Amino acid sequence: MKKTEVEIKLRVESLPDIAPRLASIGARLSQPRDFEDNQLYDFPDFALKTRGAMLRVRIQERGSTMTYKEAPRVEGGAKVRDEMEVSVSSGDTVAAIVSKLGMRPLFRYQKYRSIYEYADLIVTVDETPIGAFLELEGPKSLIDEVAGKLGYKPSDYITKSYLALYQDYLKGKGLPLKDMLFDAP
Repeated sequence: MKKTEVEIKLRVESLPDIAPRLASIGARLSQPRDFEDNQLYDFPDFALKTRGAMLRVRIQERGSTMTYKEAPRVEGGAKVRDEMEVSVSSGDTVAAIVSKLGMRPLFRYQKYRSIYEYADLIVTVDETPIGAFLELEGPKSLIDEVAGKLGYKPSDYITKSYLALYQDYLKGKGLPLKDMLFDAP
């Protein structure tokens, strides 16, 4: 089913403070912290990347998904894009099918995600190898309301993808692009 996603990211300075702050504004935890392994795919000619689209396979313990997203646009400081997503029984099998169709892995990234709900807004707490972020997804008026209640201003809104944020991070350190993975224990 096609839907339009409206979202922003916010950088989290103090991860231990986030859950109490979310609770204080009335957000409730709907999915506890879970590990995600995400893989973006593209054709050898980068047809998706060239037009700003993406295909992602996300593998989690609680279930896997395949998501297609059209090129994003920024409206009112939020990232807006059309997407289609489907739950799949095996992310590994979907990844194998996608590879058989001629696509190849483009970028892999990992994170831990907790999901909260506030009215019609989905609030995620993402812990990544480059820091923690909140993602607020839903009606723009609720994004602005919750961001404000949490002490953020529109100038704090981030509309970049994790790939773009990681590219910026590596560029700042003079490093080439690689997958964004946690260090092995």
